[in-house]
Amino acid sequence: MIHRLAPSLLAVTLALAALSASAQTATLQPGDYIAAVVNQDVVAASEVIQRTERLRAEARQKGEVMPETAGLRKQALDALIEDRVLVTYARENGPRIDEAELDRVVANVAAQNKLTMTQLRERLKQDGTDFKSFRENLRDQMATERVREREVQGRIKVTDAEIDAWLDKKRAALEQGGQVNLAQVLIAVPDGAPEAVVAEKRAAAEAALARVQGGEDFAKVAREVSEDSNKARGGEIGMRPADRLPDIFVAAVQGLKSGQVAPQLLRSGAGFHILKVVERQGAASLSQTQQTHARHILLRPSAQLTAEVAGRRLAEMKRQIESGQAKFEDLAKANSEDGSAENGGDLGWMGAGAFVPEFEEAMNALAIGSVSQPVVSRFGIHLIQVLERRTVEIEPKQLREQARAALREQKYDEAYQDWVKELRAKAFVEVREWLE
Repeated sequence: MIHRLAPSLLAVTLALAALSASAQTATLQPGDYIAAVVNQDVVAASEVIQRTERLRAEARQKGEVMPETAGLRKQALDALIEDRVLVTYARENGPRIDEAELDRVVANVAAQNKLTMTQLRERLKQDGTDFKSFRENLRDQMATERVREREVQGRIKVTDAEIDAWLDKKRAALEQGGQVNLAQVLIAVPDGAPEAVVAEKRAAAEAALARVQGGEDFAKVAREVSEDSNKARGGEIGMRPADRLPDIFVAAVQGLKSGQVAPQLLRSGAGFHILKVVERQGAASLSQTQQTHARHILLRPSAQLTAEVAGRRLAEMKRQIESGQAKFEDLAKANSEDGSAENGGDLGWMGAGAFVPEFEEAMNALAIGSVSQPVVSRFGIHLIQVLERRTVEIEPKQLREQARAALREQKYDEAYQDWVKELRAKAFVEVREWLE
């Protein structure tokens, strides 16, 4: 999900030479060396040098302190070894990418770069990339992404107990939102009061609670016995945001609806409290959810299309859309690098948790009709537009499925890292000495 975005056009659609720069199968050039052997594949020394320079450029762009060259080279080599471990596994265990599907992807690459197939071949030749290698690298990337989704998703388990806990936590968080008007009966206990006085005060508070539970009007009891400054108003504190009330008050009335009284006394430093929820306002409900109808344009940074350049391209598209020079859907069809491109980037109606957090947070901050600044997610860089919003009722079964999806998303990164570690531990990896 952005919704794990469909990888149909992959990261190369805007940068043809990217595949040669991050080729899944190394081709040793005269004077090159083998830096590592990984299963049936090799990592060329020239690749390590190129990846090292990329890491150095990225660190410089972010203003980060760069490790020594040897440290950067080790990072680059480790990343390339991981790439090879994944692709060699995908070749043996991944889905078969047939020629017809691969032809369609290659045609899409040419079309999105506004090239004919003849021009595509010529462009690749100029970049020093063999057309056959280009196709096979595309095949490898497609297979790797698909096997990764299959294997990682298969490792993620979500139990009913975890779903129950997630829903309870969500309900508690929602109750913290909105505003609440509480009323209280306070039986004050002086600081350092002896046990006999505390017991006397507790008995008075329990008697008042019994009167309320017996049906007497809460406001009447408060006016008669409460030692709170709001007793003349029947103990009402007044409507306040929940986060401006004491945490122990909010916890004590958690789950209570308007008109309900907390069943137990609450002890605080001030004394004993009897609490009533007079009214709740604005608190969201788990039985309802807001859905958003949005569309996006996705660019995937690569060796030839840096994140900075992709961000500038999307910023220019935003300017064209807002000035009326171009339509969002037309730019999405021509440039977006995921399966929604043919529908003008339309993602349909989606509820909370359908997208990765970084995308959803930016989308939720947008007004209807507005276009975001370029947004970075794990899938690339997006331009987002919100078309509509609506509130819909959720069936209990749907609610649990939403919880399951959110929990799976939370567990995805850890499951992916564990999977990669296991693959690398099982792989044949031989690192060789070489000189730049």
